[in-house]
Amino acid sequence: MTKISILGSTGSIGTAALDVVSNLRNFKVVSLSANKNIALLKKQVKKYKPEYIAVGPEEIKKEILIRDADIVLIAVMGSSGIWPLINSIKSGKKIALANKESLIISGELIKKLIKKYRAEIIPVDSEHSAVFQCLEGRDSKDVSKIILTASGGPFRDYPAHKLSNVKIKDVLNHPTWNMGRKITVDSATLMNKGFEVIEAHYLFDIPYEKIEVLIHPQSIIHGAVEFTGGSIMAQMGTTDMRIPIQYALTYPHRRQSNVKKLDLAAVKTLEFFKPDTRNFPCFSLAISAAKTGGSMPVVLNASNEVAVRKFLENKIRFTDIPVLIEKAMSRHKVMKNPDIEDILDIDSETRRFTENIS
Repeated sequence: MTKISILGSTGSIGTAALDVVSNLRNFKVVSLSANKNIALLKKQVKKYKPEYIAVGPEEIKKEILIRDADIVLIAVMGSSGIWPLINSIKSGKKIALANKESLIISGELIKKLIKKYRAEIIPVDSEHSAVFQCLEGRDSKDVSKIILTASGGPFRDYPAHKLSNVKIKDVLNHPTWNMGRKITVDSATLMNKGFEVIEAHYLFDIPYEKIEVLIHPQSIIHGAVEFTGGSIMAQMGTTDMRIPIQYALTYPHRRQSNVKKLDLAAVKTLEFFKPDTRNFPCFSLAISAAKTGGSMPVVLNASNEVAVRKFLENKIRFTDIPVLIEKAMSRHKVMKNPDIEDILDIDSETRRFTENIS
């Protein structure tokens, strides 16, 4: 019996993971955590009968949530994912990671911990899962570059002058994926793809210069690897997060699933384009923060979280999101090697600053 702890069980990844677990034999849910959706958590507790539950970002810091687990799925949103990730690494757990923010704000620190404790992290993001699968059993020296794909979001064909007037409902109307509100906004601004570049850098220990992003409207190819000999290996599938979730939970084995299979004959067309960084400056801001390094990605993430929330609360326009982020980044004095206390202090200070600007 494989015991699993699902942190962030009421979010889109968490609910999909529980669906996966329901269709797998020999899996037992030992703990669940949620932030605010108590009604759904109660239903999950009744169905899966976990030994431990937690509510709120402070509660997920407790090691008891992961103590009895063989696998820890970290699907909480935002910087609160850093503590369960650190605890899981130190406890020698197999980690299915769906919280990219923890790597974004503390990548160097996490990288050292992974090496020290020889932790096993299996990516859950569809793009990183794709690359992970393409790299299996292959020498990293043979990798020329990795390719992350993006749908381009709902506004990939919008003229620039229309972007300032888009409504919240338009932003949340993603053309191919069904995700949570925050990540859907990040997808529309292309910030999510910038985050994924940083995540890929740390997950696969590959320089930023060897990570390419392509807009792929059909969302069929989720990621690819180009090898030095010229071959490109790609992972394809339907837009269903249960595919990478199940792979992370059952790795290194593959199990039968109830996910609809990809019909290649029905696809017909696969298109690829360079991202539009002029109309979607969040991507460039993310790459700039990544290459600056140190504490700058902390500022990037914290200011983005606040800006996205303000947009979803109808306090700012869609095009104001990168403006607030750039203001926060431009005033920040970079700290080269921040420890965990520095990271959390900078995170809090950036949130306060971004909250008070317009």
